[in-house]
Amino acid sequence: MLDLVLSSVDRGVLTLTFNRPDRLNAWTDAMGRRYFDLLAEAEKDPEVRVIVVTGAGRGFCAGADFQTLDAIRDGSYEREPDRRPPTFPTTIGKPVLAAVNGACAGLGMVHALVCDLVFTADEAKWTTAFARRGLIAEYGLSWILPRLAGQVRAMDLLLSGRTFTGAEAYELGLVNRSVPGEHLLAEVRAYARELVAHSSPASMAVIKRQVWGDGSRTMEAAETAAVRLMAESFGRPDFAEGVASFVERRAPDFPPL
Repeated sequence: MLDLVLSSVDRGVLTLTFNRPDRLNAWTDAMGRRYFDLLAEAEKDPEVRVIVVTGAGRGFCAGADFQTLDAIRDGSYEREPDRRPPTFPTTIGKPVLAAVNGACAGLGMVHALVCDLVFTADEAKWTTAFARRGLIAEYGLSWILPRLAGQVRAMDLLLSGRTFTGAEAYELGLVNRSVPGEHLLAEVRAYARELVAHSSPASMAVIKRQVWGDGSRTMEAAETAAVRLMAESFGRPDFAEGVASFVERRAPDFPPL
């Protein structure tokens, strides 16, 4: 049986690979459950400090599988329930980096943009696609896109459903870096290894909660929470190690999360 999501760990970096290459890694309930299970396992694994998500073959994720959409259309679809929403990666206490290697459409775009950092191949094809399928901006994309690209650009991408390249995704502010496809995974993994080598797992977990959570707070509420969180950080071994490694001019040896 095909493993729907491949998993491998190297020097603290876990790579998860959507593995339906013959379907451009189109999303199914089973693939989603496997992906989220692996994320949950990674959060508990002290060996894993950073997670990279990519796709096998020519696609990252081409959206919901058309067999699923067709079953929904004719009323025969029976969903296999999973209480975890598509935003589940934002709740994982470790950085999740998307490496968009190819087709990234609809639901696939949601799964890319709920990662903490996004790298893309210059030539990768992106599209929201929803309006061209009689659908709406799903799973929080109407919240994410305006915050990344601004309202008018978000409107363009959502209303037109047009296809654009990874290079344009970078120009629009949707991704952190756009690089030639043959260099993508090397670039992402090099960045991930920098996080492993130099960034405190505890600090990254708290910062991730702050960034994803503070979007719905006022600035005053975020500041108040930060004062409390900073006081808590002073009591962690990560703080002592971070200061000591700087003073001693050596690489830090932070404890696992």
